[in-house]
Amino acid sequence: MPRRRTSSSSSSSTAPSAGPAAPRNRTPQPVRVRRRSFGDFVKAFLAFAVLLVLVAGVPLALAMTVGWPLPDGAPGLDWLQREITVQTFLHILTVIVWLAWAQFTACVLVEVKAALSGVGVPGRVPGSGPSQLLARQLVAALLLVGATAASLTPGLSQLGQSLEGNQKPAVAAAQQTPGLFAQQQEQAASTASALAEQAGQAGQAAARADGGATAASGDTKYYRIQPPEGRHHDSLWEVAERHLGDGRRYKEIFELNKDRVQPDGSKLSEASLIRPGWIMEMPGDARGGELVEMPDEAPNVSEQVQQQISDYARTGGDHAQGGGGAQGGGDAHVSLPEQRPAPGPATPVTPATPAPGPAAGGQHATPAAEESGRSFGLPEALLAAPLLAAGLLGALGRRRRQALWHSALGAVGGRRGMEPPTPTGDAQDVQDALLVGADPDGVRLLDRSLRGLAASLAAESRPLPVVYAAWMGGNGDLHLQLAQPAGKPPTPWQVGQDQTFWMLARADAERYEDAETAAPYPGLVSLGTMDDSRLLLNLEAVPGLVSLSGAEADRAAVFASVAAELATNGWSDRMTITLVGFGDDLTPLAPNRIRHLDGFEDLFETMSAETRQRRGALGAAGHDSVLTGRTGPAQHTRWAPHLVLLAAQPSDEDALRLAELAADAGRLGIGYLVGTGGTDLPGAAWEMEITGDGKLLAPLLGLELEAQLLPVAQQRAVVELFTDADPERGPGGPANTPPFLVDISEQGRPAVYARLVGSYEIIGLDAPDGERSAQLHEALALLLLHREGVHPRVLASALWPRGVTEDVRDALLERLRAWLGSDPDGTPRLGTDATGRLTLAKSVVSDLDVLRSLYYEATQGRGVDSRQVRGRLLTDALVLVRGPLLADRPEGRYRWLTHEIIDAQLPLLVADTGLALSEFHLERDRAEKAIEALNAALRTAPADERLWHELLRATHATDDADRLRALAADLIGRSGARGLPPRTEALLDELLPTWRDGVAAAG
Repeated sequence: MPRRRTSSSSSSSTAPSAGPAAPRNRTPQPVRVRRRSFGDFVKAFLAFAVLLVLVAGVPLALAMTVGWPLPDGAPGLDWLQREITVQTFLHILTVIVWLAWAQFTACVLVEVKAALSGVGVPGRVPGSGPSQLLARQLVAALLLVGATAASLTPGLSQLGQSLEGNQKPAVAAAQQTPGLFAQQQEQAASTASALAEQAGQAGQAAARADGGATAASGDTKYYRIQPPEGRHHDSLWEVAERHLGDGRRYKEIFELNKDRVQPDGSKLSEASLIRPGWIMEMPGDARGGELVEMPDEAPNVSEQVQQQISDYARTGGDHAQGGGGAQGGGDAHVSLPEQRPAPGPATPVTPATPAPGPAAGGQHATPAAEESGRSFGLPEALLAAPLLAAGLLGALGRRRRQALWHSALGAVGGRRGMEPPTPTGDAQDVQDALLVGADPDGVRLLDRSLRGLAASLAAESRPLPVVYAAWMGGNGDLHLQLAQPAGKPPTPWQVGQDQTFWMLARADAERYEDAETAAPYPGLVSLGTMDDSRLLLNLEAVPGLVSLSGAEADRAAVFASVAAELATNGWSDRMTITLVGFGDDLTPLAPNRIRHLDGFEDLFETMSAETRQRRGALGAAGHDSVLTGRTGPAQHTRWAPHLVLLAAQPSDEDALRLAELAADAGRLGIGYLVGTGGTDLPGAAWEMEITGDGKLLAPLLGLELEAQLLPVAQQRAVVELFTDADPERGPGGPANTPPFLVDISEQGRPAVYARLVGSYEIIGLDAPDGERSAQLHEALALLLLHREGVHPRVLASALWPRGVTEDVRDALLERLRAWLGSDPDGTPRLGTDATGRLTLAKSVVSDLDVLRSLYYEATQGRGVDSRQVRGRLLTDALVLVRGPLLADRPEGRYRWLTHEIIDAQLPLLVADTGLALSEFHLERDRAEKAIEALNAALRTAPADERLWHELLRATHATDDADRLRALAADLIGRSGARGLPPRTEALLDELLPTWRDGVAAAG
């Protein structure tokens, strides 16, 4: 959609957002705007005096006492042979003082220019960090009581902080010593922000008056907030960007709609808290989009929505009269979003966005979303955790494939559990939430970026820097927050806001290939989001304990999320996760990673021994930390992290022992996250608190996140998915019956037949128009592979991985319904079940459905009692196999197949069919027919060892030794450098004892 850029005059006159101190997206905090006190004037006078002495007094004193120290003419060669006297040293010192004065004066001029202009941020004077900091503080103290205070730049309000003028940072810098100067900086920032807000009240009032006048003139337009779709949430920032041409104008929309009653009875009180279905009055120059319309000129919306808009329009006059900012005065209160600190060496850990705007409304609007029926009960906690969801989804897929192979190898009598159970209830909702919320591309880029960085540093013989945290921006950029400057990063990484940040753009990250190196930072784990940035804390690098306070249930949700992501993430090789006081049921997520300890005594005994062992191993290897062991020649040692999560509240004595144990943990690759009922834990390097409304707070670090949680209900459902897929479950494991059986008689001929095994073909439907054909075919394939039903949001996330609006998704579903049509009795072939999931009628069938049904009938149905029926059904089944699933699928489509296990199910099903048919023929000594069936199955399942074994037996039954030797040679050639599996060698020893002689001769 083309964006319309508003004029500068309009933007500046209607919204204070054009100023440099734009509000950050956090809960507004009431700030008392006080009058300038006598102390402020004293500070300003002292600052003026110091500036006068340093800028004017120093050069005057130098001129009067020493004079110009440099020689009048060019020095000759004899100058080098002169005796060095005390006067020479004095001249050298005078030159240094003159240079220092010049540098400081330049800093003062730069700071004064930036402050008086009110535009941009002060530039950096090379090599003048402390000097510019002093100049900035003096100028700030002087101008805070002047007439230009309202136009102070963020650089002045954030004492000692720096940011490039018009850059769009995704994160802010970490403080090397957490908490240092944090309170002083917050006070200075709040004061400058309050003064700036007070000066901007007149502009806001004018904007509201403007909005009222526009409404009165009848040129009012409205926008209806859209429901969340996957990872995409509507927000005032995006609305302003689409329809006003500038996302920073979101405050105009906020001011026009603040405190007005919405259709659901609630009110807009904060710009970041919007709900689907709310109506927003738009400024008069809003353009574009079908939903920006007059109440009586909205033909594309329902009558109910038109009525809602009309009712909402009647509240505009009262709002225009009643809405307004705080009146000026010493005791006035204003609702002021706290300013985001600009990054700097001593800045608290806080993300920064290009221009702070409201967060996605859907994250705060779960009640409204559920009431509207659009979320169908999907758990928002997993929808808002893309990295956690991707890890769980990948681990679940691996577990289900493992269960399939385990079941296949343990088959008895040709019967096995080919079909994993279909989740129901909460487990089904959680599985759908994982499919919608997962961001596998984000995990892949994070993993490749970190391993690529490690490989580049190893190539330059440089150690890995200590990384405290990583920020993943909404645009895909990755920012690593270093404990201390580590020089210039390797290409394509760049220095971020300062020397403690390394940044990698998404476009550069996508060019990385898989690197054969150890995962450098496996201890990174998601804690939550701020604005559009996601924070991953490196637990193994924390110099001490990390404490988490709050209610027990809220702490448990954080601990479960951290444990689940550490156990299944895609950016680590191996690690140990020790859980104390919780998580006994989390073991199925990763039995090789998770272990439990009963109490603190077991923990102290175990971790004391491991701490000593790691210290000794590092000393013996000559490493100062585990990071140096993950790069260079010693990377084979890996130095896997050990992360300890203690949900139980330690006693005072246990807390002291923990603090002593964790004192040296950072360099040993051991991290501790400890739950506590209070906020005072001895040895805690970083303290965090989880609130009842899902906020993760760390005041000394400047953090206020939307916490990533895994509540107990979702935790149980996730564990149920993994438990059902456990290959060791035995009789209660996967079921034998397919989820959908087809009537394979002549009377069961389907109305629509789709061929998926091989090239994709559809019989019984007219070809859709070329522009929509690929998308409709893909949607139908997804539905055919999930006869149990597909959630509309799962369908949307599969077809549009980057997100899509509901109207676009619904339009596709209507086209799909029209294309599939209805059965003769009028029943639509695309329906909806009681849970809101999309289902296909029984008259729509795929060859995969028929293949499953034929095999089931042959081995567990009618074919059990009739040998003739079994042979016919198995032969018909094998004829359906024309190649791999969707063999000719277009490039870039069907990416959702990576989340499926059909790629493992289909070869196993074909192999079982071929084995059963081979057995059928060998019972009647028809070896050639058996070989034919096995070769047909091998075309789809060439790696199935069982097929090769049966082919050797069937070939041996022909009594043709040369043919058997040729088959053995072919099998040996296929095995490559790895050689034949032991069971295959044993079978060859039995059937062809001389096969090793042929291998030796060939060698």
